[in-house]
This record gives sequence, C-alpha cells and structure tokens, in this order.
Amino acid sequence: MQPASFVEHFRESSPYIHRFRGQTFVINFGGDVLADGHFWGIAQDIALLNSLGINLVLVHGAGPQIDAALARAGLQSERIRGRRVTTEAIMEHLREAVGGARLQVEAMLSEGRMDSPMAHAGLQVSSGNYIIAQPLGILDGVDYQYTGEVRRVAAEAIQRHLAADEVVLLSPIGVSPTGTLFNIRAEDIAVATAIALQAAKLIFYADHGGILNSAGVLLRQLVLSELVSLQEHTLPEDLREHLHSARKVLQAGVERVHIIPRHQDGALLLELFTRDGLGTMISRDPFEHLRPAHRADIPGIMALIRPLEEAGILVRRSRERLEREVEQFTVMERDGKVIGSVALYPYAEYRMAEIACLAVDQAYRGQGRGEQLLDYALEQARRLGLEQVFVLSTQSSHWFLERGFQQGTLQDLPIPKQELYNFQRASAVFLRKLR
Repeated sequence: MQPASFVEHFRESSPYIHRFRGQTFVINFGGDVLADGHFWGIAQDIALLNSLGINLVLVHGAGPQIDAALARAGLQSERIRGRRVTTEAIMEHLREAVGGARLQVEAMLSEGRMDSPMAHAGLQVSSGNYIIAQPLGILDGVDYQYTGEVRRVAAEAIQRHLAADEVVLLSPIGVSPTGTLFNIRAEDIAVATAIALQAAKLIFYADHGGILNSAGVLLRQLVLSELVSLQEHTLPEDLREHLHSARKVLQAGVERVHIIPRHQDGALLLELFTRDGLGTMISRDPFEHLRPAHRADIPGIMALIRPLEEAGILVRRSRERLEREVEQFTVMERDGKVIGSVALYPYAEYRMAEIACLAVDQAYRGQGRGEQLLDYALEQARRLGLEQVFVLSTQSSHWFLERGFQQGTLQDLPIPKQELYNFQRASAVFLRKLR
C-alpha cells in the first residue's frame, strides 16, 4: 500500500474507532473457521479491536470437530431441523471435541511472538460456566436428550470480565442448575448473549458473506422491516438462520447485526472500519426512518431545499418539476415530519447516477443525518447495478471530498448531463466509485 493510501484509509477509520470504544460486540464463528485455518487472521483482528477499547464476546462452534470425533469413535448422530440429537455416548465425545476447539481458540488468542501481529497484544481470555442451560426435551416425538437451549446468560459475570479488559469466550455447551452439561447451538448462545448484554453488534462469520437480492447484488444495508420482503426460501440455510437470529436480537434491542464472509482475510476490519463495509448490515427501524417520497411530501421537500436554492447551493426546482420527479426522491421522516431529502437520478446506459437535493432541516444538522442520506443513496445506486455516482456542487466541495468523492471534469459526466450543464453556475464535478 502506498503511504498516501494508508493515511487515507487510516483517517477514514477514525470516526468508527471513536464510536466503537466501550461498546460490546458479540462475534459468532463456526468450527469450520478453526478447521480450515482461517481463525489465525481473525485472532489478529480480535486483538486489534480489543486494543481499541471494544468489549468482545466470542462464541465458537465445533461442528467439524464433533463430527470428526464421532467418526473416530464409530458413532453417528442424527440431525433434526438443524439440531443434533445428543445421546449420552455422543455427549462424551462431544464434550472432548468442544473442549479441544476452545483450547485451540485460546491458544491462538494468546499468541504473542515478537515476529507476529499479535506481539504485545497481551489478550486475557476468560471462559467458564456463563451459559445456564435447560434440556430441549421431547419435540414432535423426538427426545433430544442432552441437546439443550439457553435458560439464562450470566450477564453480570460476563460484564465484570469485560470491564477488566478481558475477552470472553463462550463454547457451545451449557450447564444446568443440576450440573448436567447440554449441547447448545453456538448461534443460539450468541443470540441469547447479545440480548442479555444489550450488545451494540452481533456479528456472524458465514460461508455466504452477505445477503444478495434477486439480481445477485450484495445488499450492504437492510433495516428490520425490509427482511419481510426477502424471499428467504431462495437463500442458503446458513443465511436463513442468521436472518431469523437478526430479527430476534434487533427486536430485543441489539442495534445492528452484521453478516461477513469467513473466507476473506480482514473481513471484520473491512466491515467495521470502512464506509462501504464488506458484508450485509441489518439495523433496527429507527425513530427517524428513510422511505421513498410521495406527492404529499412535496411541501416538506420544498421547505428543505428552498433556503439552499436561495443561497445558491442547490439548483432551483419548481413544484411542477418536483411532482414529476418525486419518485427519484427519498425522505427522512421524524415523527411525521420530513427533515431530510436526497434524490437519485440514474443514467443506466452510462452505469452512473447523479445524487442531488441532499438537504437536512437546519434544526437537525450536525448529527450525521446528511451522511445517512448519502449512504442510502449510494446503496440505492448499488442495488441498481451502477458503478459510479456524481454530484454537482458550488459550496459543499469539502463535504463530499471528505466522504470519498474525487473531483472530476465536465467530460466525466454522462453526455445528457453534459448537455444540460449550467456554465453560469460553474458547479464543480465530484465522482465516487461504488465498490
């Protein structure tokens, strides 16, 4: 990486570093991450997050390790609706396999050789009986025996260890009040723990690192209400499970769920510390929400953009033009009032789109709402399969430059836009590629 590029990326990450300090993230990864050797890179990323003051709870799976242990013992286990039926004989080997996987994770997190990225990390890892279990019992005539579910998470104990700057590691086994061990799905433990801790994020490492729409385009951002429209039957099983988990935790107060690819080195850092992210982020429906504009919103949009038009920041648009183009607009609504707007004008033939009329009510500026509107417009452009967006600006140049745009020329614009260019306004051209 060139020095200038390094500085640019490092500066881009700084707002996220400040925002995440002191927050709690729950990270779930399967035993396949250990089996295929990808956890070493994840361990380095975890050490970095810990050094930035982020509270981390890791929940590991052990599916491949359990299957291998049972194969060596000549045993087979039955799976019904994604859950392993755990007999007493299976539990004996399962316990050893899970313990081995946990020790492997602890060993990698404790690596501190001076010639490795983990040098001076000094991670302290805490694992214990933080998951109180109860038997799953008999469901539809099937006795699951030593397969259980989460009864309670020892949240206060976990919080004490997080406050001591320790990384908490949870295994897919819980203990009942009678001292009996139960096999519990790692994802179920991650969900219950994120809810109990009211975590800021629940992060899943997945074979499929994100949700694709019907056109095969990665959906980088979703809100809870949009999950209803997804055709889940077309998704791989692991993503369906993650979406069910996302609904549960978001409805229970967790702020965001991320699904990232387990095969890509640095996926965790790319998702958390870059504007565009890497996988799919799902968030709760906010009190302020973004939605497509309709005709009834035109007075609110006009109230937003008129002061900017009078100041020469935006091109004047008549009410008639707004009525014709209202389908291009997205509005930010707060308690029934339009407090922000943005418009996206695609030029599909040129794989480009113009972002225009980005405006926020004066009473609500300076709190990141403009960036939310911009991010939403960028995501719309991605969903349309476009490759680049542009803006024309006379007085907001630095705002766009700070958000990844590069200054361009009139010749960089689609020809229809070049023909409409107002030389009297002499707006500067800024472009941003969609990654």
